[in-house]
Amino acid sequence: MTTLDFLVRKDQLASTEVRNNSDLPLTSGEVRVRIDKFALTSNNITYAAFGDAMNYWSFFPVSPSDEGNWGRIPVWGFGTVMQSLHPGVAVGEKLYGYYPMSSSVVLKPTRLSPAGFSDGAAHRASLHPVYNQYLRCSADPFYTADTEDTQALLRPLFITSWLIDDFLADNDFFGAVVAGGQPALMLLSSASSKTAYGTAFHLAQRAGIDVVGLTSAANVKFCESLGCYHRVLTYDQLDQLDAAAACVYVDFAGNTDLRRAIHSRFANLKYSSSIGGTHVDQLGGAKDLPGPRATLFFAPAQIKKRNSDWGAEGLGQRLVQAWQAFVAKVSDPAGAWLVVEQHQGPVAVEAAYRQVLGGRGDPRRGHMLSLSSGQDNR
Repeated sequence: MTTLDFLVRKDQLASTEVRNNSDLPLTSGEVRVRIDKFALTSNNITYAAFGDAMNYWSFFPVSPSDEGNWGRIPVWGFGTVMQSLHPGVAVGEKLYGYYPMSSSVVLKPTRLSPAGFSDGAAHRASLHPVYNQYLRCSADPFYTADTEDTQALLRPLFITSWLIDDFLADNDFFGAVVAGGQPALMLLSSASSKTAYGTAFHLAQRAGIDVVGLTSAANVKFCESLGCYHRVLTYDQLDQLDAAAACVYVDFAGNTDLRRAIHSRFANLKYSSSIGGTHVDQLGGAKDLPGPRATLFFAPAQIKKRNSDWGAEGLGQRLVQAWQAFVAKVSDPAGAWLVVEQHQGPVAVEAAYRQVLGGRGDPRRGHMLSLSSGQDNR
């Protein structure tokens, strides 16, 4: 048996290669999972852009001789257990979790429960446990068979966006929201991205906030059609906003020039949160900026805090309830926010990757990919 791996050069994200590698025999306690399908979004480009700084390349390393140059981008999706040398994981089980852009992966299940397990591979021991969990679809409260694509595309982004909103509220919006005062501006760059509009969906339900989406001219109408932004502006229309307004910047683009323009214009900028890097050709540092320091948001830290505050069950209940409301909105036949496109095989996967990397295409489209053969992809 062989596995197809989609590789990306760490220092040149536009350079890709597909390799066909022979599978090694399983050892005791391991399982081999066929990766049936996975989502590809700008969030995965962020994983690549911050791969070294945030250890994303470390989850699925390539051969030692290539490790310094090539990597496998982590993605979220569904897999089916093909082989098992672990008594607690059955062949045929469907699993949701964090996979490489490959046709299969070997996992070493540990900390098993009826809900799922963690990958106990030695190289993942020091990595954040949130990304090491694999959920059994048969016991997952998020899972329904007819919403697999929506779950793969939006669930990790939704959870991040929910946590961003929760983090800001948990910190009283850093003093930007004042009872009885002017609405605070919540500035969201890359407003057409799924994590951004997921965040806007939650923020728009809060009082005292004016959610402003910043996007390219080509995506203004799409962002307006979502109904979760109070205003949508292009990146060169910052002068239409009151420079003295209390505001928070939530940066999904990572665009150095835009970040500097916002920090320079808004004298009452209370907080600047860096989420991602959808503008990969304009990424840069955040040194010597006016106003508050641009701070990288790390979702697992807020999960840890809320697990402590509410317990895992309490957090899970809140997430499932919010997820169901979000999916109902996204899938509303009167104006669906998401249209799914399927891409199968190495050529199609590469084409979809280049489209997402370049920020091209209809933001309403969601890309589901598979390197597995058609007969195995169910």
